[in-house]
Amino acid sequence: MPTHFEAELFDDNLLMFAQALRDIENAQKYIYLELYRFNNDAVGVKFRNALARKAKEGVEVKILVDSWGTSASPTFFADTIKNGAELRYFKKLKFFIDFFTKNHRRNHRKILVIDNDIVYVGSSNYTSYSLAWRELVLRLQHRTAAIQFKKIFLSSFAIFNQYNFKRLAFKKKIKFGGFEIIQDIPSIYRQQIKKRYEKMIQKAKESVWIETPYFLPGFKLRKEMMDAVQRGVNVNVIMPKHSDVRLVDLLRSRYLGLLCKNGVKIHYYVTNNLHAKGMLIDDKHFSIGSANFDYRSFRYQYELTLIGDDPTIIGLMKKHISNTLMSCEPFDYHKWNERPRMEKVFEWLLLPFRHFL
Repeated sequence: MPTHFEAELFDDNLLMFAQALRDIENAQKYIYLELYRFNNDAVGVKFRNALARKAKEGVEVKILVDSWGTSASPTFFADTIKNGAELRYFKKLKFFIDFFTKNHRRNHRKILVIDNDIVYVGSSNYTSYSLAWRELVLRLQHRTAAIQFKKIFLSSFAIFNQYNFKRLAFKKKIKFGGFEIIQDIPSIYRQQIKKRYEKMIQKAKESVWIETPYFLPGFKLRKEMMDAVQRGVNVNVIMPKHSDVRLVDLLRSRYLGLLCKNGVKIHYYVTNNLHAKGMLIDDKHFSIGSANFDYRSFRYQYELTLIGDDPTIIGLMKKHISNTLMSCEPFDYHKWNERPRMEKVFEWLLLPFRHFL
């Protein structure tokens, strides 16, 4: 591990996009971008044009976007491709063979790697739609990290349209200099990110902070959170009061009362939407990545998270959480207990679909 590296944490998309565009403009060797959502809008156009210019200059440009999440068509990228960039859509939709099962397994990762030097990893898609959302994106200027994320990207790029591949090799954990990258692929049984989160909460001695836009934890995670409270751990969950997926908001309500009653503190972010995905344990260990705290991410999505204990990043995470809480209000158990009967009916009706929301 290098003796020195730079770390910056973004929770504002506007600032993050501006820095990412500067880094792209300064690229000399390669730019690798892997996203769930890349739209044909003002933000998408800026990044597309920047990538097209760099490809024309001779920089190696590779783009991997998810075919479900991304609305921009290959035509949108025509000049970028003409200039020499490679564009691939992860697992194009299949309409006649196993439509729902296969198509539900999406690449939800969000990484940008530049010149064996810079890595962006976190929650942001490149869209105007989410411009005002609160995010969590780590920018690392760290040679070893960049090389490792480069390998991960190239692996995804190579199997972009395969439905069968060497699962164990693709899910290999990568460790380097106090960091660990955990990759996940669709699996009902393995779910490596979820299991790591369970262990992190099990080992917590003082505090647990979870930040997520969609909160639908399974039984084991709920139990670990409540057990941690019984041990005297301060367990907190930050989520948007109103996310961009109303059905998830309705269903999550079913779990909140029991968690609150058992000592888990729930904070509603009330300024626009919160899309950050992170965890901080005992102010000593962090996780920053693409996975939501829900069934769908853990079971059906291709996800990635970076886990570590670097004091600089821990300090950035603490500041991020503190600032987020300034725009939060506490969960009201009594108001929840008196919610309309119709909401309870919808919670019950949605319960069988909890794995897919």
